Amino acid sequence: MIKVRFYVGGGRYKGFEITGHSGSAENGRDIVCAAVSSAAIMTANTVSEICKAPAEIAYDDDGYLKLILQQDSDELQNLLKGFDLHVRELAKQFPKNIKIIYGGSQNA
Repeated sequence: MIKVRFYVGGGRYKGFEITGHSGSAENGRDIVCAAVSSAAIMTANTVSEICKAPAEIAYDDDGYLKLILQQDSDELQNLLKGFDLHVRELAKQFPKNIKIIYGGSQNA
């Protein structure tokens, strides 16, 4: 199962962390993993490369990605809200494969 944890503090997104695999198909053919990974990578790249916002970003080749914002703005909030919306819609389609968790932020 893919677990997406959104770090939230004071009503504001602080970042997110993704772990696991959906298990819906063999590696390389898993559309659920591909959809979540693509959206997460696009969000991280937009934060760091397009918005030029400082952020802690960590990832590996085994389904792990973490992004923690080091500054806040309405633009960054909208990006994370959009990613959250996208993942929630995917979770509605694949409830056995994606779990979303909202929790306290490491930087809240």
